[in-house]
Amino acid sequence: MKIGAVFPQLEIGADPRVVREWTTTVETAGYNHALAYDHVLGADPANRPGWTGYTDKSLFHEVFVLFGFMAAITTELELVTGVLVLPQRQTALVAKQAAEIDVLSGGRLRLGVGIGWNQVEYQALGVPFRQRGALLEEQVDVLRTLWAEPVMSYQGKFHEIEEAGLNPLPARQIPIWFGGGADAVLRRTGRIGDGWMPQSAPDETARQQVALIRQTAEEAGRDPNSIGIEARLTLGAVPEQDWRAFADGWRELGATHLGVNTMKMGLAKPEDHAAVLRDVLPRLT
Repeated sequence: MKIGAVFPQLEIGADPRVVREWTTTVETAGYNHALAYDHVLGADPANRPGWTGYTDKSLFHEVFVLFGFMAAITTELELVTGVLVLPQRQTALVAKQAAEIDVLSGGRLRLGVGIGWNQVEYQALGVPFRQRGALLEEQVDVLRTLWAEPVMSYQGKFHEIEEAGLNPLPARQIPIWFGGGADAVLRRTGRIGDGWMPQSAPDETARQQVALIRQTAEEAGRDPNSIGIEARLTLGAVPEQDWRAFADGWRELGATHLGVNTMKMGLAKPEDHAAVLRDVLPRLT
């Protein structure tokens, strides 16, 4: 199982020196990948009674710009969106940005995608919220076609492309993984996904979810073993004595990757995230 580090978006701040130090420490320590969340806008909860989730006070680095920075200061670290809220973004532009990151990093991008939950963000970006699930599936098809063909045409429910293409193209099909735990997500992963990104414990529910993905893959004529699984260990939410058991539990369920999250540990300084990650990796491998 490959072990990666979750970029501490909400707690690392905006000092480029700290971001650089975190990135180089993670790679030097031996982590396989760095995973970053995606949000474009945060909602002001002042006039939104009962609002839950991220707000305008939640700091998010834009993932593709962040990965351009990381690609320039690393040589082996895989760069993973976990997850990009794909339906609120223009598909052709995502294809272009992802291809550019993959080209400049030497093939180190993995694109985790999801439908998101923030209606305020969708509204501000001019995208219908209710159609996001159907849009996502077509987007995946468009992305893969754009990455494969120098010139292509596409006529779908949400996309119309006529004799156009990306340049430069990535040298491969960039892997697309899905985040979320709903049955629709699990079936989508089995049918068309390269992997799944759960955020739960390795319990009986997770076992059933993995089984549904594998069953759907078989029904679609795919090899279930070709579909990766990246679990997430949030250190602040799991007792320290159980960290290794959490990782081993996901290994037993067939997880191929594990992301280690240091947010919500009450760390005093942004620099502490890199130090914790450096020290914890030997305990999980």
